[in-house]
Amino acid sequence: MDFLPVFLDIKSRPCAVIGGGDVAARKAKLLQAAQGQVTVIAPTLGKTLKTQAENGEITHLAKAYSQVPLEGYALIIAATDDAVVNRQIAESARQRNIPVNVVDNPDAGSFIMPSIIDRSPVIAAVSTGGASPVLARLIRARLESLIPAGYGRLGELTARYRKRVKEAFQTIGERRRFWDHILQGSVAERVFSGHMEEAEAVLEKELREFSADGSMGEVYLVGGGPGDPDLLTFRALRLMQQADVVVYDRLVAPAVLEMVRQDAERIYVGKERDRHAMHQEEINALLAKLAKEGKRVVRLKGGDPFIFGRGGEEIDTLAEQGVPFQVIPGITAASGCATYSGIPLTHRDYAQSVTFVTGHLKDGSMNLNWHQLAQPHQTIVFYMGLMGLPVIVEQLIAHGVPENMPIALVQQGTTHMQRVFTGNLSNILELVEREQPRPPTLIMVGEVVQLHEKLSWYKGKNTDRQRA
Repeated sequence: MDFLPVFLDIKSRPCAVIGGGDVAARKAKLLQAAQGQVTVIAPTLGKTLKTQAENGEITHLAKAYSQVPLEGYALIIAATDDAVVNRQIAESARQRNIPVNVVDNPDAGSFIMPSIIDRSPVIAAVSTGGASPVLARLIRARLESLIPAGYGRLGELTARYRKRVKEAFQTIGERRRFWDHILQGSVAERVFSGHMEEAEAVLEKELREFSADGSMGEVYLVGGGPGDPDLLTFRALRLMQQADVVVYDRLVAPAVLEMVRQDAERIYVGKERDRHAMHQEEINALLAKLAKEGKRVVRLKGGDPFIFGRGGEEIDTLAEQGVPFQVIPGITAASGCATYSGIPLTHRDYAQSVTFVTGHLKDGSMNLNWHQLAQPHQTIVFYMGLMGLPVIVEQLIAHGVPENMPIALVQQGTTHMQRVFTGNLSNILELVEREQPRPPTLIMVGEVVQLHEKLSWYKGKNTDRQRA
């Protein structure tokens, strides 16, 4: 390593920032966040530092650095706009064995400032050793999305219980298994969702009852979205990364499935029309069985679990059997496909409401409320309706929808294989016969469809990674 990563305690210790501009202000802010006593040495100050000095937040010495003795400072940051002066400051600090950072010149100083992810008391720092500060910021941004703000609250909670856990479990191995269970299980999830009292109650219960061999697992019903893995929520990704088992559907894109922890067991339970890998009742029972074995189970569904995803049926069984569960919403296909095809589901000029409807009912029929669906000034979205499209067209026209009503079919929406077919009720069947779209294809009917050509923005990626 070019640098030794350390975390330096500067609470209530004197720290010097030499320079009065915007860069110096940013460095002073970091030192203040770490509770250092900040002195800014500069003949004049910029607006930010001047305000802080007037408010008593920092000490200002209106002198050149050469007129100020540097002894006694815990660290020094050289942040003037003169590279020669910065090197002189660094040399003076080195002679006094004071840690010194030189802005934009890592070789001149004795330490560098990393990009910081602050979830106090949890702190993560990223550095490229000065090779590419921009890359460090990009990596930090990626980590920001993976480390929820709740990790700070989780750190505070675990700090309060360290002594009791040490007393409850005699060996390091037992304590490690307990904390692994707590930090990746229901206690952590309750902290992340802001339910601190409930989290502490569960932790107390775990302290009394935890067994490395016989504890109850949990089921996470996760909405995998319409296909693009970038559309996963932070919480969904976090739970997918800690799953022991993932039970997934046919509509989950491989690129989304790849985001699951690599060593997790994968169980496919996909359903196609008239062909089921596993019946719904068997899936319900499987989820309960796996959780009772102590496993963390991700039930990964395409779209959103509660919008034609049978999530309600699955958690009904879990609740009956006393299995803990959580539901993590996902972007439903209607929203994702409409957005990626440039078709707003609502628009003040065309549609004041939107209706989501399944293309076939539980008994396989299409006995829908056609009178309601035929009302004007709305957008109708049919899920799983490709096979029943002739009936949809026939019934809408029969109930008064004009034959020239625009209609769109979006195949494999949000993925690089997305295709959008547009027409109207009078010619869409002819188009389908010619183009042969395949499931999964979403159907949208309404005047908003005519905005597709004008508002379409998404171009499929020329890569096989995001295959649907």
